[in-house]
Amino acid sequence: MNSRVTLGLAGLFLVGAIIAGYWGLTLSRPSVAEPVAAPAVVPVVPPAAKAEPVEDPTRQPVVVLLRDIAPFVKITAADVAVEKLRTAPAGSLGNVDQVIGRTPWRPLCAGSWLNEESFESGSQLARMIRPGERALAVAVDEVINVGGQLAPGDYVDVLLFLRKDESNPQASAQLVVPAVRVLVVGSQSGLTNDGQPSSPARSDDERLKQEQQRMAARSVVLAVPEPLLNRLMLASGAGVLRLAVRSADEQQLAKYWAGENDVATRLDTPRRDLLEFSQLSLAAPPKPLAVAGQPTARKPTVEVIRGAENAQPTP
Repeated sequence: MNSRVTLGLAGLFLVGAIIAGYWGLTLSRPSVAEPVAAPAVVPVVPPAAKAEPVEDPTRQPVVVLLRDIAPFVKITAADVAVEKLRTAPAGSLGNVDQVIGRTPWRPLCAGSWLNEESFESGSQLARMIRPGERALAVAVDEVINVGGQLAPGDYVDVLLFLRKDESNPQASAQLVVPAVRVLVVGSQSGLTNDGQPSSPARSDDERLKQEQQRMAARSVVLAVPEPLLNRLMLASGAGVLRLAVRSADEQQLAKYWAGENDVATRLDTPRRDLLEFSQLSLAAPPKPLAVAGQPTARKPTVEVIRGAENAQPTP
């Protein structure tokens, strides 16, 4: 073999051996792990505690009904709740222990606040008047009812008109009872003594129905002072009554709620503005002519009421 070929092969094997040795040396070395970045530590913030609501010291607790309560049914803890009101109604109860287990004498509506009067006996009408007053119903029509515009809470004067007849020779009119409060018109009632509506409307349809019944009322209930009760009762059967509405500027209703309920007796006068027809015509009534052969007729008399006294002067 040619020596040059032999030297070339030897050199080639030498270079291959060097490359193989270097490669084996490289693989035999332990690999160095690349540094791994540590995950960022996120601080755990505990959830903030819910702040308790701060009670307003100006608000006062009031016991309120959550549902309708029928009469003679005991109130349970599920029937009531305490609400904080900025202005508590006068006489309202503020603790549920004051009402649980008690029995009302009348139906109570949901949403109404409770007081001691909620558990007292008596009808709604009886709770609309005070001691010394009486509730008296008077039959009315569209004319007597002031054209259907009368409403609970109004103050009216009761007028009496007497027609001329055999027992009454002169037509007359007089003021029977002044300034009496209207309690009920038809089926619409006013406020009770605790300031609550006696028959509150729960919907617009019910409110409209009450308004229509008020305008078409056939009776009204008046709060009459006890000393004037018999007089109004007699007047209702003696002639035609008229109701005259007094002005709201007199503030009679506000005075009543302030404790003044004697306006009718204070305004009552002994004569009560008695007016005969002859006074309107500005002429004396004609005298009856005597007929020969017949006994003279007894002169007619006119009863004049002066307070509690009755007199019959001869004209």
